[in-house]
Amino acid sequence: MDINRQEALRTLEEDLGYLFEQPQLLNKALVHSSYANEAGNGTEHNERLEFLGDSVLGLCVATLLFELEPKQNEGDMSRTRAHLVKEETLAYVARTLGLGAYIQLGRGEAQSGGANKPSILADALEALIAAIYLDGGFELAYRFVESIYGPVIDESGAEVISKDYKTKLQEFCQSRYKQAPAYKHLEATGPDHDRSFVVEAVLGNRALARGRGRSKKEAEQDAARHALEILE
Repeated sequence: MDINRQEALRTLEEDLGYLFEQPQLLNKALVHSSYANEAGNGTEHNERLEFLGDSVLGLCVATLLFELEPKQNEGDMSRTRAHLVKEETLAYVARTLGLGAYIQLGRGEAQSGGANKPSILADALEALIAAIYLDGGFELAYRFVESIYGPVIDESGAEVISKDYKTKLQEFCQSRYKQAPAYKHLEATGPDHDRSFVVEAVLGNRALARGRGRSKKEAEQDAARHALEILE
């Protein structure tokens, strides 16, 4: 792994709110088979991690629903879980994390827009979850899944697009003020494996609202949510 790749993955770690003890696991989680096939030399891709991550994610989501939805029966929880772990939802969550920019793809796959393909994004997210599980254990994997699925689970179950507060805030500001909001990262506290971030949503020179989360992305969503509550 060259220096540029190491620096890029460290940036991703900061955004995710999780620092790997074994950074090679993070790198492997984001290597597509098309890249490994072209690179040769025994380069490993993420398909085995994806296989494991599918099961880890399933258990994490089931546990989340069991804890958060005490009034749901088995059938309702099964339907909600199926919605949360389907490819479309996984790809959506992967996009909110910006994973596409970090996935290594073969030349042909990259040229055909592979970094935005739902199947590739979904597989990379499952592989990432497996990498965190292998690196830090189930508890940290569960807390990571809990943090990234926060914007897509509400009291009544799963909502995806409607809970993307950053998109809603951008559309609102563009429509009302003809200007897009921005996000200022104010502080990060706590140990590397349990960071807490504070972010401020701003519009021009105007501070709209602050948000807090276990990753920068989660804090941005929280700030956007508070800003919408104020502006609307």
